[in-house]
Amino acid sequence: MESPYKSIAENIYEKGYVVVDDFISDDFREELLQEQQEILAHGQFRHAGIGKGNEFQIKPEIRSDKVCWMDHLNLTPLQNHYWNEIEKIREKINQRCFLGLRSFEAHFAMYPPGSFYLRHLDQFQNVKYRVVTTILYLNQKWEPGDGGALRMYLPKCEGQEEIMDVFPKGGRLVVFLSGEIPHEVLPTLKERVSITGWLRDIEY
Repeated sequence: MESPYKSIAENIYEKGYVVVDDFISDDFREELLQEQQEILAHGQFRHAGIGKGNEFQIKPEIRSDKVCWMDHLNLTPLQNHYWNEIEKIREKINQRCFLGLRSFEAHFAMYPPGSFYLRHLDQFQNVKYRVVTTILYLNQKWEPGDGGALRMYLPKCEGQEEIMDVFPKGGRLVVFLSGEIPHEVLPTLKERVSITGWLRDIEY
């Protein structure tokens, strides 16, 4: 049986994206979700913004989620376990795609009911080092009527796009090329939780 890490790398090479259901066990997902809830209860989440450095702005009309960044030098045991899983993906993508991925950054992301994030690319002028996006969903249960889908605009020939909606089912991992696939988070009707991260071609 082919390893999930090798399969992820092959899909990134061939299509630029992949969706993997049940990437982690349900017990591990539940533990990560509990840790996120505890961090949220301690007031460590902040309103997400757009731009970097001096250009950072909070624009709720563009995105209305809240985030809590993970410190790669001070990871909890659960976060370290997840980091190790991403490291296996990084190694396989580098072997297959020669992207020179060297580090990983990530945060818990929480979308309250009614929140969204308009269409955007994860790689822009000030973050060209973000090469591959990873999103792991932690929600307990999710139905299509709950909204909150990740809508990806997949490039097709002659400038056309194909729309693909991915619902934030718990344990589902989405991986895609940060600079090539525009995407948005459609309005969610209930709290939506994930770990969103980026494999980068720079060191920390």
